[in-house]
Formats: sequence, C-alpha cells, structure tokens
Amino acid sequence: MRVLIVNTSEKTGGAAVAANRLMTALNNNGVKAKMLVRDKESNSLTVAGLPKSPLLHWHFLWERLVIFIHCRFSRKHLFEIDIANAGTDITRLREFQEADIIHLHWINQGMLSLRSIRKILQSGKPVVWTMHDIWPATAICHYTRGCHYFKSHCQCCKLLQGGGSQSDLSASVWKRKTWMLDGGNIYFVTCSKWLEAEAKSSALLKEHKITSIPNPIDTYIYAPQNKQAARRRLGLPEDKQIILFVSQRVTDERKGMAYFVDAVSHLVKNHPEVMEKIGIAVLGGHSEDVAGQLPLPVYAIGYVNDEKKIVEVYNSADVFVLPSLEDNLPNTIMEAMACGVPCVGFKVGGIPEEIDHKRNGYVAEYRHAEDFAHGIYWVLNEADYDMLSRQAVAKVTHCYSQQHVAMRYQEVYHQAMALKHYSL
Repeated sequence: MRVLIVNTSEKTGGAAVAANRLMTALNNNGVKAKMLVRDKESNSLTVAGLPKSPLLHWHFLWERLVIFIHCRFSRKHLFEIDIANAGTDITRLREFQEADIIHLHWINQGMLSLRSIRKILQSGKPVVWTMHDIWPATAICHYTRGCHYFKSHCQCCKLLQGGGSQSDLSASVWKRKTWMLDGGNIYFVTCSKWLEAEAKSSALLKEHKITSIPNPIDTYIYAPQNKQAARRRLGLPEDKQIILFVSQRVTDERKGMAYFVDAVSHLVKNHPEVMEKIGIAVLGGHSEDVAGQLPLPVYAIGYVNDEKKIVEVYNSADVFVLPSLEDNLPNTIMEAMACGVPCVGFKVGGIPEEIDHKRNGYVAEYRHAEDFAHGIYWVLNEADYDMLSRQAVAKVTHCYSQQHVAMRYQEVYHQAMALKHYSL
C-alpha cells in the first residue's frame, strides 16, 4: 500500500509535525508513505515539494487579498480565515499517480483549492482527510468560537467585519464546498473525539464517514531524561520548580496566555511562598514579549526547531501548562507527557482526552483562572508527583505510540478503499 500524505508545510505548525510523525509511523509499520508539501524544508527523500513556480506564492497572495477585501480591509482576522480559492492541481504529479491512497492533512494558504480537491475526488483514488481543526466541516473558519451555523449553513460569519450577512463570504464558500464534495467519497479522521463530534454535527459532512484517531509520537525521542542535567544544559535554575508554557507563537490569543497570567497572579496571591520557589520557562516565538506580564521569574527560551533541545526543555519542567481556549489534540501536551511531565489545561476541545484529571495532570474548569492556578499548585505541592509522572508516560505509550496509531490508520485505509470500490 502506497500512501501520499498532503500537507502545506513539511515541518512548520502542529499539523505538519503530526503529518511527519504519521509518515514515519507508517513507514516503520509496513506502509510505504511519502509526503507532498508546498514548503519543503529538508533533503528527505520521503518528502516531495510542489514543482517550483511563481504561482505558488501568488496562490497565497490572491487568497489573502480576497479575504482582506471581504474583511473591509481589516487585518484583524486575516489569518483566521481560509477560502481555498487558489491552489495547485496535484493529480498530474508522479507522486499522486503512484499512490494508492491520497491522505490530505492541513492543505490551506494556497496549497490546494476547492477545485483541485474536487479533481482529487474525481480521480478514482480513495481519499482520507485528517482534520487538524474544524475547517473542512465549516465554510471559512478553523475554530468556530461557539458559532453553530456550520450545523445547518454557514452565513453571518462573525470573523468578517460587521458580522457578515446571509450572503457573505462564508455563505458563498459553503456553496462551493458543497459542490466540491458532491458525489465524492472522503473518509474523514479527526485527531480527537471532541472534534469527531463537532464534525459529525456539520451539515457539510453529513454523508461522509468520520472517525477519530490521535496523532502519533515517537516515544524513543520524547522520553524522560535527567531533569537537573537538562536544566544545566539550558541554563535554567536547578533549585526552583519550573512551570513550562509552549506555543509556536506564545502571544496567540487562542493559546490563552492572558488566562495563564491571571492564573499565576492567583497562585502568587494565594501562596506567596512560591515567589522564591517557582520559575516559568516560555518556549516559542515572542516569548520575550510576555516576560514582563508574569509575577514570577521568567526564562524566555524563544523559538526552537531543534528537536533534541525541545525534548530537553520538556524534561527541564516540573509541570506543563496549556490554557488554550480552543484546541484539538495539542501535540505539546502529548510531548510533555511522554517526557513524564504532568500537565494542566482547561476542560475544552481534546485536552480532557489527553489529561486524565488527577491521574496524570489536572483539568481546570474552562476559562477559570483560579482553578487553573489551583491545578498548578496541586501538581507541584499536593499530588503524588512520581505517580503523575509515571501515569503520563503510560498514557502516551498506550494511546499515542507509532505502532498503535499506524495500525488504526491502516484499518481506515482499507475501509476507504472498500468505500471507494462500493461507490463505483
């Protein structure tokens, strides 16, 4: 079986990381998998880039321009919307023609257009689409922010300036997505049970098969190390408890930094003694920008793309925090847990599927900063820490290992092939 994994980027972003890990997992478990990407960043023979063309950048610019106009020239939500009005026809490429299964992942920002996806569906090849967010089940948004229009018909989109209308950009893209899917068979896979339920409630996907399979992780790379040695290599204090926050861009509102700041303020207010005992490590772009907002010592690590160093950062921490306001199945929680670090997150999205409350971490009430603070304190000072750490590693080994995830995807591939033959 030959699988072609299609993703906009090879390495940048959570979806790219997950797609790359899946490719490795499949290849390690008897499936021949390759990636096709717009943004190729390595010399890997298992990753192919789109043919070089000025059109690749133009596709991205054209989509942004159309969105910018429909947002009445406001940049506020410019990169929270995708309309897939421009993209590459990959059906002519050798990699596509040699594949038995086409496996789409995150294909936005000019990689594939709705028209090119329809051509893929009309090619006769079985198609699997892993949803890393809700976009395939809505018109234009990646996170619904409580909107329920996608359950019937997208319109009046609040991401558009002025709140949109019944005939706005979301309504027109919804019609094009309906056309794109008409007569086609896609086996959709979500990374969390939460997103599976959301996708199944979409009027757009009501005729399609949907299941959930988590992202895989290499438990040989992401594994517990000596905490003190990791801190020495990173220049972090060895005599403090370290809270770790990680995000590709730590100022991303969706990742909840404002709630983390509030939670740390509650922590300091309720337990003044932590001022001398706790420090905060921040990994990700713009980490220096938030240092002054937190009432505890902050160690801004910045953006890191060296996987070995990232593993060291996780291993340097006593607790990992992710106060996301919307999230699917965050790779960062999985990575921290694989390194034996208990996690604290809000009860939202797929986070409660990763963190088992008071078994390998703490699940705080949604948007409740004081409960989040209590969770941090509980992990660091009240819980059986060694038990939490062991349970975190065990959860990842049992649910997210390469072999476990690869076997589940092989089942989906066989079902997708059977689904395609049945439709013919």
